[in-house]
Amino acid sequence: MNARKLMLAVTLALTPVAASAQTPPLTVSANHRYLEAGGKPFFWMGDTAWLLLSRLNREETDFYLATRQRQGFNVIQVMVLHTNKMTNRYDAPALVEGDPGRPRTTPGNDPAKAGEYDYWDHLDWVVERAAAHGIYVAMVPAWGDLAMERQLNEKNVATYARFMAERYGKAPNIVWLNGGDTRSEMRSAVWDALGTTIKKIAPRQLMTFHPIGRTASSWQWHEAPWLDFNMFQSGHRSYAQEGPNAIAEDNWRYVAQDLARTPPKPTIDGEPSYENIPHGLHEQNQPRWQAADVRRYGWWAVMAGAFGHSYGENHIMQFFAAGSKDANFEPNLHWRPAIEAPGATQMRHLRTLIESRPMLERVPDQSLIRDNGTRYDRVAASRGKSYAFAYSYTGAPFTMKLGAIAGRQVKASWYSPRDGAFTPIATFANRGERRFDPPGETKAGNDWVLVLDGTDK
Repeated sequence: MNARKLMLAVTLALTPVAASAQTPPLTVSANHRYLEAGGKPFFWMGDTAWLLLSRLNREETDFYLATRQRQGFNVIQVMVLHTNKMTNRYDAPALVEGDPGRPRTTPGNDPAKAGEYDYWDHLDWVVERAAAHGIYVAMVPAWGDLAMERQLNEKNVATYARFMAERYGKAPNIVWLNGGDTRSEMRSAVWDALGTTIKKIAPRQLMTFHPIGRTASSWQWHEAPWLDFNMFQSGHRSYAQEGPNAIAEDNWRYVAQDLARTPPKPTIDGEPSYENIPHGLHEQNQPRWQAADVRRYGWWAVMAGAFGHSYGENHIMQFFAAGSKDANFEPNLHWRPAIEAPGATQMRHLRTLIESRPMLERVPDQSLIRDNGTRYDRVAASRGKSYAFAYSYTGAPFTMKLGAIAGRQVKASWYSPRDGAFTPIATFANRGERRFDPPGETKAGNDWVLVLDGTDK
């Protein structure tokens, strides 16, 4: 055993899997707008690691989890069955003869013994290792194509759902993503049966529906008994590619629509444009989304009232390496260097600011901005009882209404989404209106957050 493998083995042996302490079960907050973990506010900072189970071995998986933990991520989104021929890096198939109703399990779970380490043993290990890193696993039981092609169907869905729920229903760090990049109006009976069966066996674990691009779970499943929070996929298309959908890059509109529904349920952008992926995904030779773009999606959604945000990177979501099977979306970088993409390292600054103030009382409030623009020029605002945030993607000057938060005075500062640094502005009376001019020139990607804290001192 070489030194690197020995070090990894020692690390895995000594790291305690204190799942209940590291990742207490998630619940919906009393105001039905946010999530809590063990009774404390929980900000979902997610990463789309869709093909992790089929592409990475144990060593690579632990490297990925440790890196994302260091970067401030606390949720990974993983598909369990991408196809009915799914195998892991140890060549263990998930199913018998491609039938979701017949998961392939074997006696024992020792990876060193031939025939004693199957697909589900590896998933068990991933769930446990994620918990040890303080990370929740948002699992898609079956990608949408399986239902569309009727491999997952009305005859076998209940059996498969029962297997999944009985095996993972007690893990405190599991969240269920029903669906899987699919049209919820297609094969609805299958998705409803999957959600209903899992929820009956594992009622305390949260569940949502991951829909196809430019749609939300809420339009069909908002009142489904198994849906605890909504998820939308704002998708990968630019304003120029929007077609008939007027929302385009304005992902904050999905948040506003979801929060206007009754009964109230939390919502999140589960798949915005990925860093380093071409605009539109399937349109060749298009510009690629950059760090500034993924920051904007995160800040817009959260300022609008989302309970967190999911980030994605082209090479990470498919764990691309030279010779990878079924590589998609013009990848050009190995996943190991891609894990340090600028957007990935900057997402933590969103989480840090939101967690620094009382989270559960925060509400979107666009009335704070007196001279708002559209598209990239829009300033997104939200506030708590004694604080307010206003995010400008372009760094253009804007006018803020004061007096909406508690305190005779307000202390103002600029917060950088790029490095998390604060720049003090001034302290002044909490009344009237005031013009703010962010540092630097006005241009896309010169984004800043105005932070106001009310004070009586």
